[in-house]
Amino acid sequence: MKVAKFGGTSVADAGQILKIFDIVKADPGRRIIVVSAPGKRSKTDTKVTDLLIACAEAMLKHGQADIELAVIVERFACIQKELGAPESITREIESDLRQRLAGDRKHHGKFMDSLKAAGEDNCAKLVAAAFKQRGMDAHYVSPREAGLLLSAEFGNAQVLEKSYAALAALAQRPGVTIFPGFFGYTEAGEVATFPRGGSDITGAILAAAVQAEVYENFTDVDSVYACDPRIEPEAPAIALLTYREMRELAYAGFGVFHDEAIVPAVQANVPICIKNTNRPAAPGTKIVPQRTAAGGGVVGVASADGFSTIFVSKYLMNREVGFGRKLLQILEAEKISYEHAPTGIDNMSVILRSKELTPAKEAHVITRITEELNPDDVEIEHGLALIMIVGEGMRYAVGLASKATRALAEAGVNIEMLNQGASEISIMFGVKEADRKKAVRALYHAFFAPTHGAQESS
Repeated sequence: MKVAKFGGTSVADAGQILKIFDIVKADPGRRIIVVSAPGKRSKTDTKVTDLLIACAEAMLKHGQADIELAVIVERFACIQKELGAPESITREIESDLRQRLAGDRKHHGKFMDSLKAAGEDNCAKLVAAAFKQRGMDAHYVSPREAGLLLSAEFGNAQVLEKSYAALAALAQRPGVTIFPGFFGYTEAGEVATFPRGGSDITGAILAAAVQAEVYENFTDVDSVYACDPRIEPEAPAIALLTYREMRELAYAGFGVFHDEAIVPAVQANVPICIKNTNRPAAPGTKIVPQRTAAGGGVVGVASADGFSTIFVSKYLMNREVGFGRKLLQILEAEKISYEHAPTGIDNMSVILRSKELTPAKEAHVITRITEELNPDDVEIEHGLALIMIVGEGMRYAVGLASKATRALAEAGVNIEMLNQGASEISIMFGVKEADRKKAVRALYHAFFAPTHGAQESS
């Protein structure tokens, strides 16, 4: 049995959905299909999830969202008509959306999750109907019916362990199961969503639950590449990655796969294969527990912006028992998660995503740190990008960090922060957001195309 997940571009229009039909029909092992909400049909188009968010925001702000609703209904109606599916499906989708909009708006997070989940849920119903109309024994299955239970962290939910036993029963269902990604239900019966891109997580959970032979993640690229092809078009495809390498790369900006989706696959030892809906015969990138890694092997360079640094300095900090714990407890009390916390003997930096800090929260955090920890200095700096070089073979390499820092120096990129993970399969650099692309190009040429030199302009 295979679990196959198809992303937003794969269900963006009828033509793409028919490609999915052919892919599923070509392999009887593909019996559980996870779908995202329809994505962009062109660069200027808008994803259905973003339309749903705008619809929810209009309802929360104005108490009505007729214009926004009409746009979403028309989007689904267009796909339904092109597929030649019954018009009753569009009416069912409109009814579902109106019911969600009429829901309780007191808790904004719950209301928003209910609307966001409508993209995947209704897309799955439409795909199942289209497949059935073409003679496939396909059935829509709701996450509620299947038993996908999530924590009540609306917009950022996590799967509850008890879900796996219930979801295992999907393996016994006849025909092809069409399952909506991105959301599940709390134990109280309320809709909760994973973070954006969470359909990857749904697919991984189902693959782990049914002990799938492989979890196929279909997207709009042939493979995972050594770096972002938009930055370096000549970047080579990667044929094989380990779970750890993929998680590090996905965390640091490889948007082809959600970093949290690695975890269920790791726990169940299910291999993952990244494939292209538009070129299903291409081998793709396989993600496995282990691989043979040559010494010095950097497999990829990833980057992401949108980070901030809280820098705290205090003389003799190293002698003050519990200083780091107290600092992190302040962030915990403010419901702020952090990413990294590099330290020195008299200073500590906490790296976090900038979206975690609203202006009000930022001011409150600085006040609390100042009053409770009595530091010599506390500053918050925005506009940080993280660049990561990753590879299982890096642990055996001598001079690798020197090679990377030299490349950045020759490219005129100042390093704000450097951190090597305990696993020794990655080195992370913090640079100014304005230098992100220049830094990626420099590192790419240092490790993958040394004859071209490390200097590149942004």
